[in-house]
Parts: sequence; C-alpha cells; structure tokens
Amino acid sequence: MGHVFLHRARRVAQMLRRDGVVPTARAVVRRLRHGPGSGQRIDVLGHYAFAMPYKIAPLPGQAAPGTLLWFVPDFGIGSGGHLNIFRTIWHLEQMGYTSGIVIVKPDKHQRAEQARDDIRQHFFPLQAQVYMGADGLPPCEFAIATGWDTAYMVRAFQGAERKLYFVQDFEPSFYAVGSESVLAENTYRFGFSGITAGGWLAEKLRAEYGMRTHAVGFGVEQERYQQLSRREPEIKRVFFYARPPTPRRAFELGLLVLNAVWRRLPQTQFVLAGWDTAGYHIPFPHLACGTVALDDLPDLYSQCDVALVVSLTNLSLLPLELMACGCAVVSNKGPNVEWLLNNDVALLCEASPEALTDGLCSLLEDDERRAALTARAQQLARSQTWETVARQFEAGLLQIRAQPSGGAACGA
Repeated sequence: MGHVFLHRARRVAQMLRRDGVVPTARAVVRRLRHGPGSGQRIDVLGHYAFAMPYKIAPLPGQAAPGTLLWFVPDFGIGSGGHLNIFRTIWHLEQMGYTSGIVIVKPDKHQRAEQARDDIRQHFFPLQAQVYMGADGLPPCEFAIATGWDTAYMVRAFQGAERKLYFVQDFEPSFYAVGSESVLAENTYRFGFSGITAGGWLAEKLRAEYGMRTHAVGFGVEQERYQQLSRREPEIKRVFFYARPPTPRRAFELGLLVLNAVWRRLPQTQFVLAGWDTAGYHIPFPHLACGTVALDDLPDLYSQCDVALVVSLTNLSLLPLELMACGCAVVSNKGPNVEWLLNNDVALLCEASPEALTDGLCSLLEDDERRAALTARAQQLARSQTWETVARQFEAGLLQIRAQPSGGAACGA
C-alpha cells in the first residue's frame, strides 16, 4: 500500500507541475467521486497538440537589437526555476537589454497584468511586458525557450532572428521512460543554441545531441545568504532537503541515510525542509519545516552543522547557499555534481545509504575537519555572484548573435 501511495503522490505532483492546481484538483475530485475510467474522457490529442508542427506569426515590424522574448511556463510563487529566469532578465535589463515574457499555456494567471504584478511583487521588479499565450507577440532578436514544453512554441514562432534554449536541468529525467520523456528529449534536437546552467549540461547536450552550447555558472545572493549566530552550538544538527514529489532529489534514499545516522549518533538532531512530510512515517526525531520562506532560510541553514543534498540530475543552487551560511555539505559523486563541487569544498560520496551515512557521521564526529571544509566552502560561495553569471549569459548571447542565422540554427 505504501508503494502505491508514493506512486499516486508522484502522479499528482507531476500533474501539478504540468497542468496547474485547478485542473489537478478537478481530476482528483473526479477520481474520488467516480473511480478510475469514469467521468470525462481524457483528451490526449488535445493536451499534446502543442508537440505537432505549427506556426505562430508575429506582429508586423522589425526586431530591434537586444530584444529578448522569454517563453516560460505559468508559475506559482516560490518557483526556483522561475526565480533564476526572472533574476537573469532583471540583470540583463540593467545591462540594456529589453525583454518580454510569454506565459505558455497559462493556467494560474488569467490576465497578463496579474502575472506581471506577481513577478514584480514576488520575484524582481522587471520592466518586461508580459504576454499570455501565442497571440500578439512582437518580433525579437532572441526567442528563448526555458523548458521542454516551451521549446515547442519557440519552434513555432516565426518572429525571432535567433532561437535559443536556457537549459537548467536535463528534463527527460524528470519522467519515467515514455511519451513525455521522449517529447522532452526531442527538443534538444530542434537546432536551438543552448545556454546551460553549468558545464555538465553544456557537455551532455553538445556530445549527445549536437547542440551548440554555452555554460553559465551559479551565483549566490550574497546579501541574503550569510552565516548568522548559532544557537545551541553544542547540539549537532543535520539539514536535509526533503522533497518527495521530486524524485531526482532522492527523498527515500535520504531518509534511509538519516535513519542510519540517528542509529549511529542518537544525539543528532535532524531538520527537514522543502515539502510537507507530515504524511510520512519518519521514526527518528526531527523538525519538519515544510516549505520555508526565503528570508528564513539563512537562519535555518546557520543552525545546522552538516547538510545532505542529493542531486541525481543537475546540481541545484542549494549547496552554495548552505555553504555561504556555514553549513558543510555532503553530496553524491557524479559529473552532474562535480562540474562545481569537489572534495575541497564538500564531501562527495557514492550515492548509496552506506557511503552517505559514513560521510555524514565522519563530519559530525570531526569538528576540526568540518570547520576546515566549511571555511573553504564559504570562500567558494563568496566568489559566486549573479552579476558574474549575467555577464556570462550576455557572452552567450553575443556568441549566438555572431553565428549565421536561419535554417537549423534557428530551429525553423
């Protein structure tokens, strides 16, 4: 029964990401009322029609240099992927670029003004115009896909001089092998140039799909993520990014590791954040924080000695943010992690319960080693700025501008 529950929970989480809250809630209610197979029929062809070839004509006019049209999924408050996109747009605006934001398949926002207000209030005070769907889009120098489902609309858009793909993770791995993993993977063959979050993605897309890629690094919000005073320093605490609906963050593996650490070091306290875990049986004592506001994260991280962060696809920003707050990081080995982290700044282990348990316990039991690792990690975190990342992104734009336009290079 537990396995079935986890499977269904992941299906619901996948629907939330793909369809939004309202359609998912309706589907769940329909299932509860009528059982499987009853009620409204599932419109597979309608839902996936975007994957078939079509064309979107722009408004009349010429594209001005330095104009960017970002195609993004609709968003909720707190979306990390959108935060990175909007942050990049904000920095590019400061550098003289003009952006527009196209909400692909809007389901959370009904009006462009509402979406723009949410962006300005909860993310960054952007000047960018917001457009809902495919109607009335202006011509631009760069059309930018930001996720696999947005790439199909960028492919269809006829008003861009250049088409590119801002790739933050390897999205085919978000799904079990099937239609969606294939449709996601196909977008890497559209002929777009890629600007990627880190070197692992750049090399993977170049080697496996022939994409022309340009890697940008990660940054840290230096004003936000700083080490704060430690309360109860005599208590050893382990932080774990616990996010059950995101399989690539290995929630189940993490629980196995934390339980083993508790059995070996029973005085250790554990802090779980990232999702509501109240519905899970977790036998070891822990503080379940759920989703934490951004402004509260630095203090939470500063109260912990070591963090377990497992990344089975591309690395997230979390390790750098933890490091900036003085928390040592234990993570898994692999090129998807080691493009940024190494054993000078983190403890990298095989992705097994035994190896990760040994790694956490070794740092918890050796204060001197942990302090030295933390000091080096803080130096790395302090060197990573979003201003640098924005300049790297601009270098990618200039590189793409210098390439011949038209044909496969534009994904026409």
